[in-house]
Amino acid sequence: MARPAHKRPTDAELEILAVVWEHGPCTVRAVHQFVAEIRDAGYTTVLKTMQIMTDKGLLLRDESVRPQIYRAARSQTQTQRQLVTDLLERAFKGSPGNLVLAALSSRKTSPEERRLIQELLDKHERGAR
Repeated sequence: MARPAHKRPTDAELEILAVVWEHGPCTVRAVHQFVAEIRDAGYTTVLKTMQIMTDKGLLLRDESVRPQIYRAARSQTQTQRQLVTDLLERAFKGSPGNLVLAALSSRKTSPEERRLIQELLDKHERGAR
Protein backbone atom coordinates (compact mmCIF):
# COMPACT_ATOMS: atom_id res chain seq x y z
CA MET A 1 0.00 0.00 0.00
CA ALA A 2 1.39 3.42 -0.96
CA ARG A 3 2.22 5.90 1.75
CA PRO A 4 0.39 9.20 1.85
CA ALA A 5 2.01 12.03 -0.09
CA HIS A 6 4.14 13.70 2.56
CA LYS A 7 6.70 15.87 0.86
CA ARG A 8 8.92 17.03 3.72
CA PRO A 9 12.13 14.97 3.55
CA THR A 10 13.76 13.59 6.69
CA ASP A 11 17.47 14.17 7.37
CA ALA A 12 18.34 10.77 5.87
CA GLU A 13 16.24 11.54 2.81
CA LEU A 14 17.93 14.93 2.38
CA GLU A 15 21.27 13.15 2.49
CA ILE A 16 20.16 10.90 -0.39
CA LEU A 17 18.69 13.84 -2.30
CA ALA A 18 22.02 15.67 -1.95
CA VAL A 19 23.76 12.72 -3.63
CA VAL A 20 21.26 12.64 -6.49
CA TRP A 21 21.39 16.43 -6.95
CA GLU A 22 25.18 16.38 -7.07
CA HIS A 23 25.69 13.26 -9.20
CA GLY A 24 22.50 13.08 -11.24
CA PRO A 25 20.33 9.99 -11.68
CA CYS A 26 21.79 7.06 -9.73
CA THR A 27 21.28 3.42 -8.92
CA VAL A 28 20.75 2.39 -5.31
CA ARG A 29 24.27 0.94 -5.30
CA ALA A 30 25.80 4.25 -6.37
CA VAL A 31 23.81 6.21 -3.78
CA HIS A 32 24.83 3.68 -1.13
CA GLN A 33 28.51 4.10 -2.04
CA PHE A 34 28.32 7.89 -1.69
CA VAL A 35 26.35 7.72 1.59
CA ALA A 36 28.76 5.10 2.99
CA GLU A 37 31.61 7.58 2.51
CA ILE A 38 29.84 9.91 4.95
CA ARG A 39 28.44 7.47 7.50
CA ASP A 40 27.93 3.80 8.18
CA ALA A 41 24.85 2.83 6.18
CA GLY A 42 23.65 -0.56 5.06
CA TYR A 43 22.67 -1.17 1.46
CA THR A 44 19.19 -2.38 2.42
CA THR A 45 18.64 0.71 4.59
CA VAL A 46 19.48 2.99 1.66
CA LEU A 47 17.28 0.89 -0.64
CA LYS A 48 14.30 1.02 1.74
CA THR A 49 14.75 4.76 2.27
CA MET A 50 14.79 5.33 -1.49
CA GLN A 51 11.65 3.21 -1.90
CA ILE A 52 9.90 5.31 0.75
CA MET A 53 11.13 8.48 -0.97
CA THR A 54 9.60 7.22 -4.22
CA ASP A 55 6.28 6.60 -2.44
CA LYS A 56 6.47 10.13 -1.00
CA GLY A 57 7.13 11.62 -4.42
CA LEU A 58 10.65 12.80 -3.55
CA LEU A 59 12.35 10.47 -6.06
CA LEU A 60 11.30 9.15 -9.44
CA ARG A 61 12.27 5.59 -10.41
CA ASP A 62 12.96 4.46 -13.97
CA GLU A 63 11.81 0.85 -13.96
CA SER A 64 12.49 0.37 -17.68
CA VAL A 65 16.18 -0.32 -17.03
CA ARG A 66 18.07 -2.70 -14.79
CA PRO A 67 19.34 -1.77 -12.33
CA GLN A 68 16.65 0.81 -11.73
CA ILE A 69 17.70 4.46 -11.83
CA TYR A 70 16.45 7.06 -9.37
CA ARG A 71 16.33 10.80 -9.88
CA ALA A 72 15.06 13.69 -7.80
CA ALA A 73 11.44 14.62 -8.44
CA ARG A 74 12.20 18.27 -7.69
CA SER A 75 15.30 20.40 -8.04
CA GLN A 76 17.46 21.29 -5.07
CA THR A 77 16.25 24.89 -5.27
CA GLN A 78 12.58 23.84 -5.31
CA THR A 79 13.09 21.56 -2.31
CA GLN A 80 15.02 24.21 -0.36
CA ARG A 81 12.29 26.78 -1.02
CA GLN A 82 9.65 24.31 0.11
CA LEU A 83 11.57 23.61 3.33
CA VAL A 84 12.11 27.32 4.01
CA THR A 85 8.43 28.07 3.37
CA ASP A 86 7.43 25.30 5.76
CA LEU A 87 9.84 26.54 8.43
CA LEU A 88 8.71 30.12 7.87
CA GLU A 89 5.07 29.20 8.49
CA ARG A 90 5.64 26.79 11.38
CA ALA A 91 8.32 28.59 13.38
CA PHE A 92 8.18 32.25 12.35
CA LYS A 93 4.43 32.87 11.85
CA GLY A 94 5.06 33.70 8.20
CA SER A 95 7.56 36.51 8.89
CA PRO A 96 10.52 36.37 6.47
CA GLY A 97 12.23 39.15 8.44
CA ASN A 98 12.19 37.14 11.66
CA LEU A 99 13.51 34.08 9.84
CA VAL A 100 16.40 36.07 8.31
CA LEU A 101 17.21 37.77 11.62
CA ALA A 102 17.29 34.41 13.39
CA ALA A 103 19.47 32.89 10.66
CA LEU A 104 21.92 35.80 10.66
CA SER A 105 22.19 35.89 14.43
CA SER A 106 22.83 32.15 14.73
CA ARG A 107 26.08 31.99 12.72
CA LYS A 108 28.79 34.19 11.26
CA THR A 109 28.44 35.05 7.60
CA SER A 110 31.27 35.47 5.16
CA PRO A 111 31.84 38.75 3.32
CA GLU A 112 30.61 37.04 0.13
CA GLU A 113 27.39 35.91 1.85
CA ARG A 114 26.83 39.43 3.21
CA ARG A 115 27.37 40.87 -0.26
CA LEU A 116 24.81 38.46 -1.76
CA ILE A 117 22.34 39.24 1.03
CA GLN A 118 22.78 42.97 0.41
CA GLU A 119 22.26 42.49 -3.33
CA LEU A 120 19.04 40.61 -2.65
CA LEU A 121 17.83 43.30 -0.23
CA ASP A 122 18.65 46.00 -2.80
CA LYS A 123 16.79 44.07 -5.50
CA HIS A 124 13.73 43.71 -3.25
CA GLU A 125 13.87 47.40 -2.38
CA ARG A 126 13.94 48.39 -6.06
CA GLY A 127 11.02 46.03 -6.77
CA ALA A 128 8.97 47.44 -3.91
CA ARG A 129 9.02 51.01 -5.31
